[in-house]
Amino acid sequence: MNLAAEVNENLAQTSNVLIYSAMAVYTLAFLAHISEWVFGSRSAVGRTASAITANAPATAKVAVQVGGKGGATAVLERPKVVTRSAVGSRDVPDGPGAAGGTEKGDLYGRIAISLTVLGFLMHVGGVVSRALSVQRAPWGNMYEFSTTFAMVAVGTYLALLALKKNVRWIGLPLVTTVLLDLGLAVSVLYTESDQLVPALHSYWLWIHVSCAIISGAALYLGAVSTLLYLFRDRYEERLENPDGKQSGAFARSVLERVPSAASLDKFAYRINATVFPLWTFTIIAGAIWAEAAWGRYWGWDPKEVWSFITWVAYAGYLHARATAGWKGRKAAYLALAAFGCYLFNYYGINIFVSGKHSYAGV
Repeated sequence: MNLAAEVNENLAQTSNVLIYSAMAVYTLAFLAHISEWVFGSRSAVGRTASAITANAPATAKVAVQVGGKGGATAVLERPKVVTRSAVGSRDVPDGPGAAGGTEKGDLYGRIAISLTVLGFLMHVGGVVSRALSVQRAPWGNMYEFSTTFAMVAVGTYLALLALKKNVRWIGLPLVTTVLLDLGLAVSVLYTESDQLVPALHSYWLWIHVSCAIISGAALYLGAVSTLLYLFRDRYEERLENPDGKQSGAFARSVLERVPSAASLDKFAYRINATVFPLWTFTIIAGAIWAEAAWGRYWGWDPKEVWSFITWVAYAGYLHARATAGWKGRKAAYLALAAFGCYLFNYYGINIFVSGKHSYAGV
């Protein structure tokens, strides 16, 4: 049977055009986000520093009589102590956002979000038309997985915005990495629209791979928040010590506008904790599918091994936070290492290691 004849080439071509169009619109959104950061107010650096100082208890002054009758009175000052939040970060309010609280910055921000929505709609059209061109789930190879992964990441971000969550600060890093992901997909990972290899002909493809994509997109947002937390936490620490080395003007103009370290840490933890059960189910679903396809639940295939390593890394991160008191930077480093395992499992294993899951198509 000629499988190539089953491919609707018109829809396949339409998919390619829509993906490239989405990339063009995302590029405009990227420029609008840059404008939001550049033209937003930079005057809040002092307010952030003042907020940190304001959270410290007022300096206590104690009068002490020195000497006998008629002796002088010395005033002793109790040192300032900066309060800490429950997660080990400074008790600082969130920054004013990428727009810096200015009308001009906010205008560019709203333009960026509108362009992101438009790009997302084109992106969805590209993924759906790719699926319709072969009448199957649109994630049978790395190109399709990458385009769908980026689509879900953008969709999750827009859903959080629709729920009135304070996540506009993710916009610039999100659009940047989505462009990189799609650029890699269309230039290096691209595969012609075609039918699946026999082992993938199963309804478990819809269940297992869709869960992996959703999990990865959410874990990516958690990783972005964790990375920003490390920079923001260092920035707040330097503000506490004005006599020490200070951040550069560009770093200050960016870091003072993002949420506080405590907020970033909390957001990352909630994302990772929420999606962890779904990643657990992803591995279980893969094992059930493996038994149906290959006659065994677990065969220590490289993809299986690194999926489990990723699971262990995130389990260790959540366990350390819940029981060992690993807050702040130590937990952040562990979370980034766990996401690094996810990335290696996707790119490294699929491209460089041979196994039963070698469906990269490159």
